[in-house]
Amino acid sequence: MLESDSESNQLETQRNLLQVNRLLQKHKLIETLAHKQNLTELEVRLAGLNHQAVADIMEALPPDDREAVWRLIPEERQEEILLVMKDDIRAELVTDAETEPMSHNMAIRVFDLHEGRLRQIPITNRKDLARATPIWIDMVAPDDAQIEWAKEQFGVELPNPKALTDLETSARFYMEDNGEVHLHSDFLLDRVDESRNVAVAFVLHNGTLFTIREEELPVFRLQRLRARAQTNYVSEAKDVLLDLYAADVEYSANALEDIYSELGVVGRQVLGSHITDEEAAMILASIAEEEDLNGRIRRNVMDTRRALSFLMRAKFLSESQHEDVREILRDIESLDGHTAFLFNKINFLMDATDSSININQNKDIKRLTVISVVFMPLNVLAGIGGMSEYSMMTSGIPWPVSYGIFTLCLILVGWLTFAGLHHLERRKNKNRIAAIKTN
Repeated sequence: MLESDSESNQLETQRNLLQVNRLLQKHKLIETLAHKQNLTELEVRLAGLNHQAVADIMEALPPDDREAVWRLIPEERQEEILLVMKDDIRAELVTDAETEPMSHNMAIRVFDLHEGRLRQIPITNRKDLARATPIWIDMVAPDDAQIEWAKEQFGVELPNPKALTDLETSARFYMEDNGEVHLHSDFLLDRVDESRNVAVAFVLHNGTLFTIREEELPVFRLQRLRARAQTNYVSEAKDVLLDLYAADVEYSANALEDIYSELGVVGRQVLGSHITDEEAAMILASIAEEEDLNGRIRRNVMDTRRALSFLMRAKFLSESQHEDVREILRDIESLDGHTAFLFNKINFLMDATDSSININQNKDIKRLTVISVVFMPLNVLAGIGGMSEYSMMTSGIPWPVSYGIFTLCLILVGWLTFAGLHHLERRKNKNRIAAIKTN
């Protein structure tokens, strides 16, 4: 019975996939009104499928087609579909989504606890915000009016996201007299074309966590998916805060693994064979990018450690939360060792690349030196041949013959000089090899 159901599901997935592929082919070929009609037809077809069916189709599609189809799915369905999708495809779609402009409605996301899970509450106006009893309010690039909504409704002082990087170090972690906790931390954003640290403000007020930042981060979206998929993953706002810090450490660890892989490729290039100066320049640029990312990771985890230490000193975490913090700090300690090792490896590869450049330069200088030595006696002979005395000595010989013989002598002297230098070099190398074998 189970095998029959499985075969039926596979057939249904294949049938849906064929239909979607057929519509995608039309989408690629038709650029006129029929193009819009096909998009509408594809969108309607996707709307009629359940979350699991759409997830199966997304997993089977090529990356380019997958991105095109994903844009047709409404935002309110996307997170539900991501929950039942494979981890690698989910991570790909989440990362791609962070690079796209966010709609105005998604600037404020409000979450409460429902049956042990995070649940997002739609917020479109002041009344929606007033009816909410959230444990987490996530604000991404909010405008002044939206910040004022939150301030008036919850009586909390929220910072301007555009001024988060202008704070003094002493003002990044503090607690107000009314028990309101403020933390300003850096979160890593690692992309293919660039990497940087994004400032995030956290405010804990009356059991609600407020997070404010200028742009979306993969850590936050993945954390929302985990909290929505797992029962009792979080139970209060402080759990959400600690889980975000833990996810940031995990994200940094994944970025370190990427550095290991990239440096492995670079190491094989540097140590495997001779590299040209052009290749060495590209290798140095790649190493510099990895060094910059490694430095950002080190700064990021250092900032996370300071924030967690402040939370432990504040003495408002439960015993289980204290244990969670200690576990995160242990992970950070292990990352410190990896970043230190990577710095040493980066320095080694840079030194090895510089040595290859120096070797290439020494070879060029050696070639120029050989040429200079070969032409030194030729210059002397050429000077003699150009003197009037030579014409007097060969006055009885026709000049084509005399200067032809002189030219042959120049060639012979040059060849003998080069052969002598080559013989001395070979003899020197043999003596060096013999000395090494003797030792």
